[in-house]
Amino acid sequence: MGKAVAPRGCRSDLDARYHRLCDVGVAWGVALEACAAAGAAAAACAALWLAGAAGRVQDPSRRRALPTLLLLLAALLAQFALTFAFLLPLDGATGPARLVGFSAAAGTGFAALLALAVHAARLARGRPALPGLGLLALALGLGLVQDALAVEYVVLAMNRTRADVFAAMPAPRRNEDFVLLLLFAMALLAATLAAAALALRGPFPAWRRLGARAGLTALLAAALWASWIALLLRPEPGPQWDDAVLGAALVANGWLFLAAFVLPEFLQLTKQRDPRDYPAEDAPCQPRLLTPRLGLHNPAFTSEEAQTGPPAPGASPHAPYSTHFQLQDRAPAQEFSIPRAQAWPSSPYTDYDGRKGGR
Repeated sequence: MGKAVAPRGCRSDLDARYHRLCDVGVAWGVALEACAAAGAAAAACAALWLAGAAGRVQDPSRRRALPTLLLLLAALLAQFALTFAFLLPLDGATGPARLVGFSAAAGTGFAALLALAVHAARLARGRPALPGLGLLALALGLGLVQDALAVEYVVLAMNRTRADVFAAMPAPRRNEDFVLLLLFAMALLAATLAAAALALRGPFPAWRRLGARAGLTALLAAALWASWIALLLRPEPGPQWDDAVLGAALVANGWLFLAAFVLPEFLQLTKQRDPRDYPAEDAPCQPRLLTPRLGLHNPAFTSEEAQTGPPAPGASPHAPYSTHFQLQDRAPAQEFSIPRAQAWPSSPYTDYDGRKGGR
């Protein structure tokens, strides 16, 4: 068997497995490589900028989210790098790498987005933020669940036979298993939408905007995933078309996260802390919404109309609008008067004319 002729753009001594990486006649491969390389460079530059700008972040709540945001950038970088595995032919080496790599990158990215949405929901509703390590542990834990599912599937599939199981498996069956394995990642998207909806109901605008960005990113990612899954489950195009669909899905998902979430969040990181984005310091001392209590609800205050009649003989009366002291009837007190001077009805000098009597 003669040696395969190198296509235009490739060296003559290059292995035939790598011809698709340099074949300029395969337009979709060249475009996919360019987009993936540009996305990987953008994600790497963003991660370096984030590491350098961490000291300039003044808001402590945003500073706590930096490790999780850095994890998201690492997942996006892995997605762009994994695109090149879908340009190589499917064999015993690229098959497990595609399956495990796609699951790990997608699961970690969606888990980091969910953790940031939960962070926004707590702050938007006036609750204290989770610690930075707590957010990172939440994202890593959820991402590791998807990784464990992928690794377990690969181990079980390769133990059933020593042959090249992924290349020998029919394309419809392989695609169905691929989609079923990513159901947990889709569940993470749904949970992100729920957390974003909770954030939108909070009273603090900055964290509502963060939740809205997370929800919009999850919504667009769900639409993108529905599109490539619908294309992948169609058996007509063929295995090479399947590679193009999966590679394009990785690149599109990475750029979507960069444009819809990472870049707007970077613009907010170095802004000064706004007191309006947090509850007032004396908020725990402020009166809460209380149910108004009328006099009828309090047993100490009873309406006079509720009394059916006069108290029984010998019973002590009860004052309804006073303390619980009992009032008793007392005998009427005797009347006392103080004599006051009164004027005579007529003056004794009325008939006096200045003479003695008899003269």
